[in-house]
Amino acid sequence: MSTTETSLPLLIGRTREEIAQRVAADLVDGYTVNLGVGIPLAVPRYIPDDVEVVLHAENGVLGLGAHPGAGNEDPDLTDAGKKPISLRSGAAIVDSAQSFAIVRGGHLDVTILGALQVSENGDLANWYVPGRNPAVGGAMDLVVGTREVWVCMEHVDRKGDPKILPSCSFPLTGARVVTRVYTDLATFHVVRGRLVLTECAPGITPADVRARTTAAYTEDLAA
Repeated sequence: MSTTETSLPLLIGRTREEIAQRVAADLVDGYTVNLGVGIPLAVPRYIPDDVEVVLHAENGVLGLGAHPGAGNEDPDLTDAGKKPISLRSGAAIVDSAQSFAIVRGGHLDVTILGALQVSENGDLANWYVPGRNPAVGGAMDLVVGTREVWVCMEHVDRKGDPKILPSCSFPLTGARVVTRVYTDLATFHVVRGRLVLTECAPGITPADVRARTTAAYTEDLAA
């Protein structure tokens, strides 16, 4: 049942930038991390100064930095979403074959992706919206080639329908691949194939999350 049908009030949780900031706070010194398009591309702005993370873009950049600032853009330096980037000291530019060898070879610690739907057992759907042209990109390679897959997205869609579901209705990007979900309302970890609510966003209660989530999950808010 959609939230529009149940007339649930609109909640103000984290903004998209604040979701990216929350994700960045969990990155560990020494990680190599791939960033998908959408909210993930804002993550570099919020990585703590004392955390050294090597950022990878599937178009062939290893060691990308944040947006270089207005007037400093180089059209030859972009992320996978075609947005301008800077390069960190020691960065490398590689061809597509080598970039995907990094992905498929298991050299990434985390991939951070946007999502359309996530199921209660960690299935991910993020590449196909019915009625639009399919564009899977490298997502299928990323979700099977990376140790952890973190999803960041709004908790409900534009109609107010939950995006964390018992099962995905859209075609899957990968089955049982998601390890964490960060939304504007909450944070979930996937533990032994089951969702666990570990955190509510500021001003959001567990009951708020429960009312807007059709997937089964447990709670461990001390985690």
